[in-house]
Formats: sequence, C-alpha cells, structure tokens
Amino acid sequence: MEGLRPVADADSAALIALITSVFDEYPGCVMDVDGEEPALKAPATSFQHFWVVERAEGIVACVGCALGPPDGPSELKKPAELKKLYVHKSARRQGLGRALIELVERTAMSAGRRRIHLWSDTRFEAAHAVYEKIGYVRLPETRDLHDKSNTSEFHYLKELSPA
Repeated sequence: MEGLRPVADADSAALIALITSVFDEYPGCVMDVDGEEPALKAPATSFQHFWVVERAEGIVACVGCALGPPDGPSELKKPAELKKLYVHKSARRQGLGRALIELVERTAMSAGRRRIHLWSDTRFEAAHAVYEKIGYVRLPETRDLHDKSNTSEFHYLKELSPA
C-alpha cells in the first residue's frame, strides 16, 4: 500500500490532527489528548503495532494492532485487538480502511491469533458497515467510556482463518 509505514513519535501532531478531523465530523466527539489520549503524544513508543498512511497532503490514515503481553500458550487464545482505525474523509471510499484492517488481521495471524476484536463508537455508522461487510460480528455487549464525548461503543469480533 503506497505511503504505508510504521508510526514514528514525530508523527504525533499529524496523528492528533487526523483523529481530531474525524471526531469533528460527529457532534459531541471531543479530542482530549492530555486527559484521554496521552499515548498519542508518543505513538511509536506507546503502541505495540501502529501504522500510518502518508501522502503528499500528510497523514491520511492510521491503524493499530494490540496483541497484549505474552503470557504463555493461553495468550494465543486471546483475540488481538484492532485499534484506532481512522481515515481522513478525503481518503475514504478508496479501499484504504479495508486494506488497513487486513494488515492488522495479517499481523494478528502471524502472531498466532485466530480471533480479533474491536470497539467502535456507536456514532461511527460508516465504519460499522465496513466491519460487518468483511466478517466482523457485532456482539451484544456495549460499553460506556464516561469520557468528554459521552462515548458508547459497540463490540465486534471476527474469527480469522489461515489463508
């Protein structure tokens, strides 16, 4: 994928700007870096696996994969987690989100994981349609984050199968 690379800590401002631009599309979504997203200040240091897509106009997308700390064979039964998938509105509907999801799925599978889950703000309906189209199942549970955005999230899970 053109422009894909691992995130660097120096990408912090551009990454925060990208995610803020997505939040700004939804009434009530607030970016509070210091209070709720301090890991974005040093993303390469803070996240295990995190990538950005950079084009001439700057960083247009990002995604992360959390595998959790290794703790023996039982860890392989735990699902990986897809985190922080954001695509700037100028880069949507080009297959970029799907390609980033597939990158996370490959990363999870190469680490021996056979399931992947994610949490998604209930307001992000377009993202939910993408997840569901490619095999993610919305689970019955939801969670409230009690954050400045008053976020409620849906939980999704996908069973991964070797190619």
